Amino acid sequence: MRDVAGGEPSRGRAARGVSGIGDTVKTVLWAVFIALIIRTFAFESFNIPSSSMVPTLLVGDYLFVSKFSYGYSRYSLPYGLGWFSGRILERPVERGDVVVFRLPRDPATTYVKRLIGLPGDRIQMREGRLYINDAMMPRRATGTFDGDRRYVETLPSGREHEIIEISDTGRYDDTPVFVVPARHYFMMGDNRDNSADSRIPAAEGGVGFVPEENLVARADRLLFSRDLSVGWLDVADWPHAFRLARLFGRIE
Repeated sequence: MRDVAGGEPSRGRAARGVSGIGDTVKTVLWAVFIALIIRTFAFESFNIPSSSMVPTLLVGDYLFVSKFSYGYSRYSLPYGLGWFSGRILERPVERGDVVVFRLPRDPATTYVKRLIGLPGDRIQMREGRLYINDAMMPRRATGTFDGDRRYVETLPSGREHEIIEISDTGRYDDTPVFVVPARHYFMMGDNRDNSADSRIPAAEGGVGFVPEENLVARADRLLFSRDLSVGWLDVADWPHAFRLARLFGRIE
């Protein structure tokens, strides 16, 4: 009797062990599913590896982006695995937004720039000044940033953002007039002399015009920011690595 009675709990423990593994697998699968839904339809995080959007975004910034701001395209899904073209639940795009998008000539690559030109706009740079529909955008000097000149530029809507310029005689400070095609956008970096953007055609290694379906999300808020020159193992330097003033900061 003891042997028989002793055998039943053994089978019970085995059954509970299998059940426990199954519950763990289910929990993990549900967690992955929920994370995928959030990443696809609500928010996603990105880090900034280059200085093309300085001073708005710094190298080492980690940010949240709002994926429902513009509706959804096939690039809203991870790795661009969508099965449809165009956009669904489309919402208006605003000039001046900081936008995460897929590079038209290489959709596997993600860029972040400021949206300057809407469909039908005429965009041009003349002697370092931005012209939209033949009107020069006002700017006012606000000092320097790492030795470069810093300005606040005002767009036609009155929306303001900071830019920096090394000079007004750089390679892309004088351009032809770009007429933005229908359902496309014109992107520029706030670091005007150090940004490969829509001023440079895709055939020359730049961005060119960005189709609306390549828009992924609007960059709304910083998560945190750290100086990438300080390694994760340099514990003693951590207090100087994290830019606490940028914690949860709004992206303008």
